[in-house]
Amino acid sequence: MSTALATMETFDSFLQQELKKDLLRFTTAGSVDDGKSTLIGRLLHDAKGVYEDQLASVKKSKVNRSNGLIDFSLLTDGLRAEREQGITIDVAYRYFATARRRFIIADTPGHEQYTRNMATGASTANLAIILVDATKGLLPQTRRHSYIASLLGIPNVVAAINKMDLVDYREDVFSRLGQDFQELAAQLGIPTAICIPVSATEGDNIVDPSGKTPWYEGPTLLEYLETVPVHEAASVESLRFPVQLVIRPDSTFRGFAGQIVEGQVRVGDPIVALPSGKSTNVRSIVTFDGNLDFAGRGESVTLELADEIDISRGDMLVSPPKQPTASTSFAATLVWMSEKPLVVGQSYLAKHTTRSVKARVTDVRHRVNVNTLAHEAAVDLEMNSIAVVDVETSQPLLFDLYERSRSTGSFILIDPISNATVAAGMILEVGSGSTTPARHLDSRRVDSSESVTAVEKFERHGHGPALFLLPGAEIEAAERALFAAGFETIVLRGDLLRREHFFQVFELLYSAGFVVLAAADAMDTKIRREIQQERAERTVFDVSSGADELSSSELNLRVLTNARSLRLGTHAEKGE
Repeated sequence: MSTALATMETFDSFLQQELKKDLLRFTTAGSVDDGKSTLIGRLLHDAKGVYEDQLASVKKSKVNRSNGLIDFSLLTDGLRAEREQGITIDVAYRYFATARRRFIIADTPGHEQYTRNMATGASTANLAIILVDATKGLLPQTRRHSYIASLLGIPNVVAAINKMDLVDYREDVFSRLGQDFQELAAQLGIPTAICIPVSATEGDNIVDPSGKTPWYEGPTLLEYLETVPVHEAASVESLRFPVQLVIRPDSTFRGFAGQIVEGQVRVGDPIVALPSGKSTNVRSIVTFDGNLDFAGRGESVTLELADEIDISRGDMLVSPPKQPTASTSFAATLVWMSEKPLVVGQSYLAKHTTRSVKARVTDVRHRVNVNTLAHEAAVDLEMNSIAVVDVETSQPLLFDLYERSRSTGSFILIDPISNATVAAGMILEVGSGSTTPARHLDSRRVDSSESVTAVEKFERHGHGPALFLLPGAEIEAAERALFAAGFETIVLRGDLLRREHFFQVFELLYSAGFVVLAAADAMDTKIRREIQQERAERTVFDVSSGADELSSSELNLRVLTNARSLRLGTHAEKGE
Protein backbone atom coordinates (compact mmCIF):
# COMPACT_ATOMS: atom_id res chain seq x y z
CA MET A 1 0.00 0.00 0.00
CA SER A 2 2.84 2.36 0.88
CA THR A 3 4.51 1.62 -2.47
CA ALA A 4 1.29 2.51 -4.33
CA LEU A 5 0.96 5.73 -2.33
CA ALA A 6 4.55 6.68 -3.07
CA THR A 7 3.99 6.01 -6.76
CA MET A 8 0.89 8.21 -6.76
CA GLU A 9 2.76 11.04 -5.01
CA THR A 10 5.60 10.74 -7.53
CA PHE A 11 3.12 10.87 -10.42
CA ASP A 12 1.35 13.91 -8.94
CA SER A 13 4.70 15.64 -8.50
CA PHE A 14 5.55 14.89 -12.13
CA LEU A 15 2.24 16.34 -13.31
CA GLN A 16 2.76 19.50 -11.28
CA GLN A 17 6.23 19.97 -12.76
CA GLU A 18 4.88 19.49 -16.28
CA LEU A 19 2.09 22.01 -15.75
CA LYS A 20 4.57 24.61 -14.51
CA LYS A 21 6.46 24.52 -17.82
CA ASP A 22 5.84 27.23 -20.39
CA LEU A 23 3.63 26.27 -23.33
CA LEU A 24 4.70 27.35 -26.82
CA ARG A 25 2.18 27.13 -29.63
CA PHE A 26 3.79 27.22 -33.05
CA THR A 27 2.67 26.68 -36.59
CA THR A 28 4.46 25.42 -39.68
CA ALA A 29 4.00 26.45 -43.29
CA GLY A 30 5.80 25.94 -46.55
CA SER A 31 5.40 25.43 -50.25
CA VAL A 32 4.48 22.06 -51.67
CA ASP A 33 7.33 19.55 -51.21
CA ASP A 34 9.36 21.90 -49.01
CA GLY A 35 9.36 19.11 -46.43
CA LYS A 36 7.59 20.71 -43.49
CA SER A 37 5.71 17.56 -42.45
CA THR A 38 9.01 15.68 -42.67
CA LEU A 39 10.70 18.34 -40.56
CA ILE A 40 8.03 18.17 -37.85
CA GLY A 41 8.13 14.37 -37.92
CA ARG A 42 11.91 14.48 -37.53
CA LEU A 43 11.59 17.00 -34.68
CA LEU A 44 9.10 14.77 -32.86
CA HIS A 45 11.25 11.67 -33.44
CA ASP A 46 14.59 13.15 -32.39
CA ALA A 47 13.06 14.96 -29.40
CA LYS A 48 11.56 11.64 -28.22
CA GLY A 49 8.03 12.95 -28.79
CA VAL A 50 6.75 9.89 -30.69
CA TYR A 51 5.17 6.84 -29.08
CA GLU A 52 6.54 3.43 -30.02
CA ASP A 53 3.29 2.29 -31.65
CA GLN A 54 3.22 5.43 -33.82
CA LEU A 55 6.77 4.85 -34.97
CA ALA A 56 6.09 1.17 -35.64
CA SER A 57 3.04 2.09 -37.74
CA VAL A 58 5.10 4.52 -39.84
CA LYS A 59 7.86 1.96 -40.35
CA LYS A 60 5.31 -0.53 -41.71
CA SER A 61 3.90 1.97 -44.21
CA LYS A 62 4.43 1.17 -47.88
CA VAL A 63 3.99 4.79 -48.90
CA ASN A 64 7.14 6.51 -50.23
CA ARG A 65 9.40 3.68 -49.12
CA SER A 66 11.58 3.68 -52.28
CA ASN A 67 14.66 4.98 -50.45
CA GLY A 68 14.31 2.65 -47.48
CA LEU A 69 14.30 5.53 -44.95
CA ILE A 70 11.60 6.35 -42.41
CA ASP A 71 9.01 8.69 -43.91
CA PHE A 72 8.77 11.17 -41.03
CA SER A 73 5.96 13.11 -42.75
CA LEU A 74 3.56 10.27 -41.92
CA LEU A 75 3.81 11.20 -38.26
CA THR A 76 1.81 14.36 -39.00
CA ASP A 77 -0.08 13.68 -42.25
CA GLY A 78 -2.89 11.71 -40.67
CA LEU A 79 -5.58 11.71 -43.36
CA ARG A 80 -5.67 8.97 -45.98
CA ALA A 81 -5.94 11.58 -48.75
CA GLU A 82 -2.82 13.29 -47.38
CA ARG A 83 -0.83 10.08 -47.39
CA GLU A 84 -1.95 9.13 -50.89
CA GLN A 85 -1.19 12.55 -52.39
CA GLY A 86 1.90 13.30 -50.31
CA ILE A 87 0.52 16.71 -49.30
CA THR A 88 -0.94 18.29 -46.17
CA ILE A 89 -4.65 19.11 -46.53
CA ASP A 90 -5.97 19.74 -43.03
CA VAL A 91 -4.35 21.22 -39.93
CA ALA A 92 -2.64 18.50 -37.88
CA TYR A 93 -2.09 19.29 -34.20
CA ARG A 94 0.64 17.49 -32.26
CA TYR A 95 1.77 17.80 -28.64
CA PHE A 96 5.19 17.05 -27.22
CA ALA A 97 7.37 18.19 -24.36
CA THR A 98 11.02 18.48 -23.46
CA ALA A 99 12.70 19.05 -20.12
CA ARG A 100 12.39 22.82 -20.62
CA ARG A 101 9.03 23.46 -22.30
CA ARG A 102 5.73 22.04 -23.59
CA PHE A 103 4.74 22.47 -27.25
CA ILE A 104 1.63 22.37 -29.42
CA ILE A 105 2.37 22.16 -33.16
CA ALA A 106 -0.11 23.15 -35.85
CA ASP A 107 1.12 21.64 -39.12
CA THR A 108 -0.77 23.64 -41.75
CA PRO A 109 -1.25 23.13 -45.51
CA GLY A 110 0.94 24.88 -48.04
CA HIS A 111 -1.46 24.92 -51.00
CA GLU A 112 -3.09 28.24 -51.82
CA GLN A 113 -6.55 26.65 -51.82
CA TYR A 114 -6.04 25.82 -48.13
CA THR A 115 -5.23 29.37 -47.04
CA ARG A 116 -8.18 29.32 -44.63
CA ASN A 117 -6.75 26.20 -42.96
CA MET A 118 -3.40 27.90 -42.44
CA ALA A 119 -5.03 30.99 -40.99
CA THR A 120 -7.01 28.81 -38.58
CA GLY A 121 -3.97 26.87 -37.43
CA ALA A 122 -1.85 30.01 -37.03
CA SER A 123 -4.46 32.11 -35.23
CA THR A 124 -3.26 31.17 -31.72
CA ALA A 125 0.43 30.63 -32.47
CA ASN A 126 3.30 32.42 -30.72
CA LEU A 127 5.77 31.39 -33.42
CA ALA A 128 5.74 30.33 -37.07
CA ILE A 129 8.22 28.07 -38.84
CA ILE A 130 8.27 28.82 -42.55
CA LEU A 131 10.19 26.35 -44.66
CA VAL A 132 12.29 27.50 -47.59
CA ASP A 133 13.60 24.92 -50.07
CA ALA A 134 17.33 25.60 -50.44
CA THR A 135 17.21 24.34 -54.04
CA LYS A 136 14.37 26.72 -55.04
CA GLY A 137 14.70 29.78 -52.84
CA LEU A 138 11.86 32.07 -51.80
CA LEU A 139 8.68 31.28 -53.76
CA PRO A 140 5.35 33.14 -53.99
CA GLN A 141 4.03 30.73 -51.34
CA THR A 142 6.81 31.89 -49.01
CA ARG A 143 5.57 35.46 -49.34
CA ARG A 144 1.99 34.30 -48.80
CA HIS A 145 2.79 32.35 -45.65
CA SER A 146 4.96 35.15 -44.28
CA TYR A 147 2.22 37.68 -45.00
CA ILE A 148 -0.39 35.58 -43.17
CA ALA A 149 1.99 35.20 -40.21
CA SER A 150 2.43 38.97 -40.03
CA LEU A 151 -1.29 39.51 -40.58
CA LEU A 152 -2.13 37.31 -37.60
CA GLY A 153 0.36 39.13 -35.42
CA ILE A 154 2.71 36.19 -34.82
CA PRO A 155 5.69 37.84 -33.08
CA ASN A 156 8.39 35.27 -33.91
CA VAL A 157 9.11 33.70 -37.30
CA VAL A 158 11.77 31.08 -38.10
CA ALA A 159 12.85 30.56 -41.69
CA ALA A 160 14.00 26.94 -41.79
CA ILE A 161 16.22 26.76 -44.89
CA ASN A 162 15.58 23.08 -45.62
CA LYS A 163 17.26 20.50 -47.90
CA MET A 164 20.73 21.87 -47.21
CA ASP A 165 22.00 18.37 -47.98
CA LEU A 166 20.95 18.86 -51.63
CA VAL A 167 23.13 21.97 -51.98
CA ASP A 168 26.14 20.42 -50.25
CA TYR A 169 25.59 22.52 -47.11
CA ARG A 170 26.96 25.60 -48.86
CA GLU A 171 27.22 28.67 -46.66
CA ASP A 172 26.73 31.09 -49.58
CA VAL A 173 23.36 29.52 -50.44
CA PHE A 174 22.18 29.86 -46.84
CA SER A 175 23.47 33.44 -46.56
CA ARG A 176 21.74 34.51 -49.77
CA LEU A 177 18.39 32.94 -48.86
CA GLY A 178 18.66 34.20 -45.29
CA GLN A 179 19.20 37.76 -46.49
CA ASP A 180 16.24 37.48 -48.88
CA PHE A 181 13.99 36.32 -46.06
CA GLN A 182 15.17 39.01 -43.65
CA GLU A 183 14.31 41.65 -46.27
CA LEU A 184 10.84 40.11 -46.68
CA ALA A 185 10.33 40.03 -42.89
CA ALA A 186 11.34 43.70 -42.63
CA GLN A 187 8.91 44.60 -45.42
CA LEU A 188 6.07 42.82 -43.60
CA GLY A 189 6.95 44.28 -40.21
CA ILE A 190 7.62 40.92 -38.52
CA PRO A 191 9.17 41.78 -35.10
CA THR A 192 11.61 38.86 -34.80
CA ALA A 193 12.86 36.66 -37.63
CA ILE A 194 15.80 34.24 -37.67
CA CYS A 195 17.09 31.74 -40.24
CA ILE A 196 18.34 28.22 -39.48
CA PRO A 197 19.98 25.84 -42.02
CA VAL A 198 18.43 22.37 -41.69
CA SER A 199 17.97 19.05 -43.41
CA ALA A 200 14.75 17.36 -42.35
CA THR A 201 15.61 14.01 -43.88
CA GLU A 202 19.14 13.89 -42.41
CA GLY A 203 18.29 15.61 -39.11
CA ASP A 204 20.87 18.40 -39.41
CA ASN A 205 20.35 21.26 -36.90
CA ILE A 206 16.89 19.99 -35.93
CA VAL A 207 17.67 18.79 -32.41
CA ASP A 208 21.45 18.44 -32.42
CA PRO A 209 24.04 20.73 -34.04
CA SER A 210 25.32 19.45 -37.37
CA GLY A 211 29.01 18.98 -38.08
CA LYS A 212 28.21 19.56 -41.74
CA THR A 213 27.54 23.27 -41.14
CA PRO A 214 30.59 24.41 -39.14
CA TRP A 215 30.06 27.93 -40.43
CA TYR A 216 26.68 28.19 -38.63
CA GLU A 217 26.98 29.31 -35.00
CA GLY A 218 23.29 29.88 -34.20
CA PRO A 219 20.86 27.65 -32.28
CA THR A 220 19.34 24.42 -33.52
CA LEU A 221 15.63 24.49 -34.23
CA LEU A 222 14.70 22.81 -30.94
CA GLU A 223 17.10 24.98 -28.97
CA TYR A 224 15.45 28.11 -30.35
CA LEU A 225 11.96 26.71 -29.69
CA GLU A 226 12.95 26.03 -26.08
CA THR A 227 14.35 29.51 -25.44
CA VAL A 228 12.28 31.96 -27.50
CA PRO A 229 10.09 34.20 -25.27
CA VAL A 230 6.59 32.75 -25.05
CA HIS A 231 4.64 35.61 -23.57
CA GLU A 232 3.75 38.48 -25.85
CA ALA A 233 4.48 41.98 -24.62
CA ALA A 234 1.25 43.28 -23.15
CA SER A 235 0.10 46.20 -25.25
CA VAL A 236 -3.23 46.36 -23.44
CA GLU A 237 -2.39 46.70 -19.75
CA SER A 238 -5.96 47.21 -18.57
CA LEU A 239 -8.21 44.31 -17.63
CA ARG A 240 -10.31 42.70 -20.35
CA PHE A 241 -12.67 40.08 -18.92
CA PRO A 242 -15.50 39.01 -21.29
CA VAL A 243 -18.25 37.41 -19.23
CA GLN A 244 -19.01 33.89 -20.40
CA LEU A 245 -21.41 32.68 -17.71
CA VAL A 246 -23.28 34.00 -14.70
CA ILE A 247 -22.96 31.56 -11.78
CA ARG A 248 -25.55 31.68 -9.01
CA PRO A 249 -25.70 28.39 -7.06
CA ASP A 250 -27.73 29.97 -4.25
CA SER A 251 -28.87 33.35 -2.93
CA THR A 252 -25.55 33.98 -1.17
CA PHE A 253 -23.28 33.97 -4.22
CA ARG A 254 -23.35 35.58 -7.65
CA GLY A 255 -20.22 35.32 -9.77
CA PHE A 256 -19.20 35.96 -13.35
CA ALA A 257 -17.12 33.30 -15.06
CA GLY A 258 -14.78 33.84 -17.98
CA GLN A 259 -11.17 34.10 -19.08
CA ILE A 260 -8.88 37.07 -18.52
CA VAL A 261 -7.84 37.82 -22.10
CA GLU A 262 -5.80 40.94 -21.27
CA GLY A 263 -4.37 42.52 -18.15
CA GLN A 264 -4.72 41.29 -14.58
CA VAL A 265 -6.99 41.66 -11.57
CA ARG A 266 -6.58 41.65 -7.78
CA VAL A 267 -9.08 41.41 -4.96
CA GLY A 268 -10.28 44.94 -4.18
CA ASP A 269 -9.49 46.34 -7.65
CA PRO A 270 -11.98 48.86 -9.07
CA ILE A 271 -13.60 47.70 -12.30
CA VAL A 272 -16.23 48.92 -14.77
CA ALA A 273 -18.96 46.72 -16.21
CA LEU A 274 -19.63 47.37 -19.89
CA PRO A 275 -21.89 48.20 -21.61
CA SER A 276 -23.76 49.56 -18.56
CA GLY A 277 -20.76 51.64 -17.42
CA LYS A 278 -21.40 50.92 -13.74
CA SER A 279 -18.44 50.79 -11.37
CA THR A 280 -17.72 48.42 -8.48
CA ASN A 281 -14.86 46.46 -6.87
CA VAL A 282 -13.73 42.85 -6.98
CA ARG A 283 -14.80 41.06 -3.79
CA SER A 284 -13.19 37.69 -4.55
CA ILE A 285 -11.48 35.68 -7.30
CA VAL A 286 -12.87 32.14 -7.25
CA THR A 287 -11.43 29.01 -8.90
CA PHE A 288 -12.07 25.28 -8.61
CA ASP A 289 -8.94 24.93 -6.50
CA GLY A 290 -9.82 27.78 -4.15
CA ASN A 291 -9.83 31.57 -3.99
CA LEU A 292 -6.96 33.68 -5.35
CA ASP A 293 -5.65 37.10 -4.43
CA PHE A 294 -4.44 37.72 -7.98
CA ALA A 295 -5.15 36.40 -11.49
CA GLY A 296 -3.55 37.28 -14.82
CA ARG A 297 -3.90 36.93 -18.54
CA GLY A 298 -4.98 33.49 -19.76
CA GLU A 299 -6.49 32.35 -16.45
CA SER A 300 -10.12 31.22 -16.27
CA VAL A 301 -11.72 32.44 -13.06
CA THR A 302 -15.00 33.55 -11.51
CA LEU A 303 -15.18 37.11 -10.24
CA GLU A 304 -17.49 38.03 -7.36
CA LEU A 305 -18.26 41.74 -7.23
CA ALA A 306 -18.90 44.00 -4.26
CA ASP A 307 -22.16 45.38 -5.67
CA GLU A 308 -25.19 43.90 -7.41
CA ILE A 309 -24.90 44.90 -11.08
CA ASP A 310 -26.99 43.68 -14.00
CA ILE A 311 -24.38 41.72 -16.00
CA SER A 312 -24.93 38.92 -18.49
CA ARG A 313 -23.02 36.85 -21.06
CA GLY A 314 -21.35 39.07 -23.65
CA ASP A 315 -20.71 41.95 -21.25
CA MET A 316 -17.13 42.87 -20.36
CA LEU A 317 -15.44 43.78 -17.06
CA VAL A 318 -12.56 46.23 -17.55
CA SER A 319 -10.22 48.48 -15.60
CA PRO A 320 -11.44 52.10 -15.28
CA PRO A 321 -8.51 53.60 -17.26
CA LYS A 322 -7.89 52.72 -20.90
CA GLN A 323 -11.28 51.24 -21.64
CA PRO A 324 -11.91 49.49 -24.99
CA THR A 325 -13.40 51.27 -27.95
CA ALA A 326 -17.16 50.97 -28.31
CA SER A 327 -18.36 51.30 -31.90
CA THR A 328 -20.83 49.95 -34.42
CA SER A 329 -18.44 50.39 -37.34
CA PHE A 330 -14.84 49.49 -38.00
CA ALA A 331 -12.41 48.46 -40.73
CA ALA A 332 -11.00 44.95 -40.60
CA THR A 333 -8.85 42.51 -42.50
CA LEU A 334 -11.07 39.57 -43.43
CA VAL A 335 -10.05 36.02 -44.34
CA TRP A 336 -13.01 34.55 -46.23
CA MET A 337 -13.48 30.84 -45.41
CA SER A 338 -16.80 29.91 -47.01
CA GLU A 339 -17.47 28.32 -50.38
CA LYS A 340 -20.31 30.84 -50.70
CA PRO A 341 -18.86 34.22 -51.69
CA LEU A 342 -19.22 37.28 -49.50
CA VAL A 343 -22.28 39.37 -50.31
CA VAL A 344 -21.82 43.04 -49.43
CA GLY A 345 -24.78 44.15 -47.32
CA GLN A 346 -25.86 40.64 -46.36
CA SER A 347 -26.65 40.02 -42.71
CA TYR A 348 -24.25 37.79 -40.75
CA LEU A 349 -23.59 37.17 -37.07
CA ALA A 350 -20.37 38.62 -35.68
CA LYS A 351 -18.99 36.72 -32.67
CA HIS A 352 -16.53 38.87 -30.74
CA THR A 353 -15.18 37.45 -27.47
CA THR A 354 -18.40 36.16 -25.83
CA ARG A 355 -20.74 38.63 -27.56
CA SER A 356 -22.72 37.93 -30.76
CA VAL A 357 -24.47 40.64 -32.79
CA LYS A 358 -25.87 41.09 -36.28
CA ALA A 359 -23.29 42.46 -38.71
CA ARG A 360 -22.78 43.20 -42.38
CA VAL A 361 -19.89 44.13 -44.62
CA THR A 362 -20.71 47.50 -46.16
CA ASP A 363 -17.74 47.80 -48.50
CA VAL A 364 -14.69 45.92 -49.75
CA ARG A 365 -11.85 48.46 -49.76
CA HIS A 366 -9.45 46.13 -51.55
CA ARG A 367 -8.48 42.50 -51.88
CA VAL A 368 -4.88 41.49 -51.13
CA ASN A 369 -3.01 39.38 -53.67
CA VAL A 370 -1.22 37.25 -51.09
CA ASN A 371 1.43 36.14 -53.60
CA THR A 372 2.49 39.65 -54.65
CA LEU A 373 0.99 41.64 -51.71
CA ALA A 374 -0.61 43.99 -54.27
CA HIS A 375 -3.98 45.59 -53.54
CA GLU A 376 -6.72 44.73 -56.04
CA ALA A 377 -10.22 46.10 -56.54
CA ALA A 378 -13.03 43.71 -55.56
CA VAL A 379 -16.79 43.73 -55.02
CA ASP A 380 -17.02 40.30 -53.38
CA LEU A 381 -14.73 37.66 -51.87
CA GLU A 382 -14.27 34.02 -52.83
CA MET A 383 -13.05 31.29 -50.48
CA ASN A 384 -9.46 31.84 -49.21
CA SER A 385 -9.53 35.51 -50.23
CA ILE A 386 -8.05 38.13 -47.90
CA ALA A 387 -9.34 41.70 -48.02
CA VAL A 388 -9.75 44.91 -46.06
CA VAL A 389 -13.44 45.64 -45.53
CA ASP A 390 -15.76 48.00 -43.67
CA VAL A 391 -18.09 46.35 -41.15
CA GLU A 392 -21.20 47.63 -39.40
CA THR A 393 -22.89 45.92 -36.45
CA SER A 394 -26.40 46.22 -35.04
CA GLN A 395 -25.02 46.89 -31.55
CA PRO A 396 -21.68 48.36 -30.48
CA LEU A 397 -18.78 45.99 -29.93
CA LEU A 398 -16.19 46.57 -27.20
CA PHE A 399 -12.84 46.08 -28.87
CA ASP A 400 -9.17 47.02 -29.07
CA LEU A 401 -7.33 47.16 -32.37
CA TYR A 402 -5.84 43.78 -33.36
CA GLU A 403 -2.28 45.14 -33.29
CA ARG A 404 -2.79 45.82 -29.58
CA SER A 405 -4.79 42.71 -28.64
CA ARG A 406 -5.28 39.53 -30.64
CA SER A 407 -8.09 38.56 -28.23
CA THR A 408 -10.30 41.66 -28.24
CA GLY A 409 -9.28 42.73 -31.75
CA SER A 410 -10.48 39.61 -33.54
CA PHE A 411 -13.89 38.25 -34.49
CA ILE A 412 -15.57 35.70 -36.72
CA LEU A 413 -18.56 36.00 -39.04
CA ILE A 414 -21.21 33.28 -38.93
CA ASP A 415 -23.90 32.46 -41.47
CA PRO A 416 -27.12 32.77 -39.41
CA ILE A 417 -28.88 30.12 -41.50
CA SER A 418 -26.27 27.35 -41.68
CA ASN A 419 -24.43 28.40 -38.48
CA ALA A 420 -21.16 27.91 -40.38
CA THR A 421 -18.15 30.16 -39.77
CA VAL A 422 -17.65 32.08 -43.03
CA ALA A 423 -14.83 34.48 -42.14
CA ALA A 424 -12.24 35.48 -39.56
CA GLY A 425 -11.52 39.16 -39.03
CA MET A 426 -8.88 41.38 -37.45
CA ILE A 427 -9.91 44.93 -36.56
CA LEU A 428 -7.65 47.59 -38.10
CA GLU A 429 -9.30 50.90 -37.23
CA VAL A 430 -12.45 52.45 -35.86
CA GLY A 431 -14.95 53.30 -38.57
CA SER A 432 -16.54 56.63 -39.34
CA GLY A 433 -19.80 55.47 -37.76
CA SER A 434 -20.90 55.93 -34.17
CA THR A 435 -18.38 55.53 -31.37
CA THR A 436 -20.63 55.51 -28.36
CA PRO A 437 -19.57 56.21 -24.76
CA ALA A 438 -20.04 53.16 -22.55
CA ARG A 439 -22.72 54.75 -20.40
CA HIS A 440 -25.01 55.01 -23.42
CA LEU A 441 -24.45 51.52 -24.81
CA ASP A 442 -26.72 49.40 -22.67
CA SER A 443 -30.19 49.01 -24.14
CA ARG A 444 -31.35 47.78 -20.72
CA ARG A 445 -30.91 51.35 -19.42
CA VAL A 446 -33.61 52.71 -21.73
CA ASP A 447 -36.79 53.76 -19.95
CA SER A 448 -39.28 50.94 -20.53
CA SER A 449 -42.10 53.47 -20.81
CA GLU A 450 -40.59 55.02 -23.94
CA SER A 451 -41.88 53.91 -27.34
CA VAL A 452 -39.52 52.08 -29.66
CA THR A 453 -38.34 54.63 -32.23
CA ALA A 454 -37.77 54.23 -35.96
CA VAL A 455 -34.05 54.78 -35.37
CA GLU A 456 -33.95 51.85 -32.93
CA LYS A 457 -35.76 49.69 -35.47
CA PHE A 458 -33.25 50.77 -38.10
CA GLU A 459 -30.40 49.70 -35.83
CA ARG A 460 -32.09 46.35 -35.23
CA HIS A 461 -32.87 45.56 -38.88
CA GLY A 462 -29.86 47.28 -40.40
CA HIS A 463 -32.07 49.11 -42.91
CA GLY A 464 -35.09 51.38 -43.19
CA PRO A 465 -38.61 50.35 -44.30
CA ALA A 466 -39.88 50.50 -47.88
CA LEU A 467 -42.53 49.28 -50.31
CA PHE A 468 -41.55 47.64 -53.61
CA LEU A 469 -44.11 47.37 -56.42
CA LEU A 470 -43.13 44.46 -58.69
CA PRO A 471 -44.58 42.24 -61.42
CA GLY A 472 -46.32 39.32 -59.70
CA ALA A 473 -44.31 36.76 -61.67
CA GLU A 474 -41.00 38.18 -60.40
CA ILE A 475 -41.89 38.85 -56.78
CA GLU A 476 -40.55 35.60 -55.31
CA ALA A 477 -37.18 35.96 -57.04
CA ALA A 478 -36.93 39.57 -55.89
CA GLU A 479 -37.75 38.59 -52.31
CA ARG A 480 -35.08 35.89 -52.42
CA ALA A 481 -32.49 38.41 -53.64
CA LEU A 482 -33.40 40.90 -50.90
CA PHE A 483 -33.46 38.19 -48.24
CA ALA A 484 -30.02 36.93 -49.29
CA ALA A 485 -28.72 40.50 -49.01
CA GLY A 486 -29.87 40.68 -45.39
CA PHE A 487 -33.18 42.58 -45.69
CA GLU A 488 -36.23 41.76 -43.57
CA THR A 489 -38.95 41.13 -46.18
CA ILE A 490 -42.69 40.40 -46.29
CA VAL A 491 -44.85 39.82 -49.40
CA LEU A 492 -48.48 40.98 -49.54
CA ARG A 493 -50.71 38.71 -51.64
CA GLY A 494 -54.33 37.96 -52.50
CA ASP A 495 -57.00 39.69 -50.46
CA LEU A 496 -54.38 41.82 -48.70
CA LEU A 497 -54.04 43.77 -51.96
CA ARG A 498 -57.64 44.98 -51.74
CA ARG A 499 -58.03 48.59 -50.73
CA GLU A 500 -59.91 47.94 -47.47
CA HIS A 501 -57.08 45.75 -46.19
CA PHE A 502 -53.98 46.95 -47.95
CA PHE A 503 -53.24 50.27 -46.29
CA GLN A 504 -54.03 49.01 -42.79
CA VAL A 505 -51.70 46.01 -43.12
CA PHE A 506 -49.06 47.97 -45.01
CA GLU A 507 -48.99 50.68 -42.32
CA LEU A 508 -48.36 48.07 -39.60
CA LEU A 509 -45.55 46.36 -41.51
CA TYR A 510 -43.95 49.62 -42.61
CA SER A 511 -43.94 51.08 -39.11
CA ALA A 512 -42.27 47.85 -37.89
CA GLY A 513 -39.37 48.53 -40.27
CA PHE A 514 -39.95 45.80 -42.88
CA VAL A 515 -39.35 45.85 -46.61
CA VAL A 516 -42.78 45.13 -48.07
CA LEU A 517 -43.23 43.62 -51.55
CA ALA A 518 -46.51 43.75 -53.48
CA ALA A 519 -47.58 42.66 -56.95
CA ALA A 520 -48.32 45.82 -58.94
CA ASP A 521 -50.30 43.95 -61.62
CA ALA A 522 -52.71 42.57 -58.97
CA MET A 523 -53.71 46.04 -57.70
CA ASP A 524 -56.44 48.20 -59.15
CA THR A 525 -55.61 51.62 -60.52
CA LYS A 526 -57.03 53.52 -57.57
CA ILE A 527 -54.74 51.80 -55.04
CA ARG A 528 -51.73 52.37 -57.29
CA ARG A 529 -52.58 56.07 -57.48
CA GLU A 530 -52.94 56.38 -53.71
CA ILE A 531 -49.60 54.61 -53.23
CA GLN A 532 -47.92 57.13 -55.52
CA GLN A 533 -49.30 59.87 -53.31
CA GLU A 534 -47.73 58.14 -50.30
CA ARG A 535 -44.21 58.69 -51.69
CA ALA A 536 -43.89 62.02 -49.90
CA GLU A 537 -44.29 60.28 -46.54
CA ARG A 538 -43.19 56.71 -47.32
CA THR A 539 -40.32 55.13 -49.25
CA VAL A 540 -41.88 53.53 -52.33
CA PHE A 541 -39.99 51.92 -55.21
CA ASP A 542 -42.11 51.17 -58.28
CA VAL A 543 -39.84 48.89 -60.32
CA SER A 544 -42.69 47.39 -62.33
CA SER A 545 -42.47 50.07 -65.00
CA GLY A 546 -40.56 48.71 -67.98
CA ALA A 547 -39.99 45.38 -66.20
CA ASP A 548 -41.17 43.42 -69.25
CA GLU A 549 -37.99 44.43 -71.06
CA LEU A 550 -35.73 43.17 -68.26
CA SER A 551 -34.54 39.68 -67.40
CA SER A 552 -35.07 38.38 -63.87
CA SER A 553 -31.42 39.05 -62.97
CA GLU A 554 -31.61 42.58 -64.37
CA LEU A 555 -34.79 43.26 -62.41
CA ASN A 556 -33.25 41.92 -59.21
CA LEU A 557 -30.24 44.15 -59.75
CA ARG A 558 -32.58 47.15 -60.04
CA VAL A 559 -34.31 46.08 -56.81
CA LEU A 560 -31.03 45.67 -54.91
CA THR A 561 -29.70 48.98 -56.22
CA ASN A 562 -32.74 50.78 -54.82
CA ALA A 563 -32.61 48.78 -51.59
CA ARG A 564 -29.02 49.82 -50.83
CA SER A 565 -30.23 53.34 -50.06
CA LEU A 566 -32.28 51.89 -47.19
CA ARG A 567 -29.05 51.11 -45.34
CA LEU A 568 -27.95 54.76 -45.24
CA GLY A 569 -30.28 55.64 -42.41
CA THR A 570 -32.01 58.53 -44.17
CA HIS A 571 -35.15 56.44 -44.54
CA ALA A 572 -35.43 55.77 -40.82
CA GLU A 573 -36.99 59.18 -40.31
CA LYS A 574 -39.81 58.24 -42.67
CA GLY A 575 -40.70 55.29 -40.46
CA GLU A 576 -41.69 57.43 -37.47
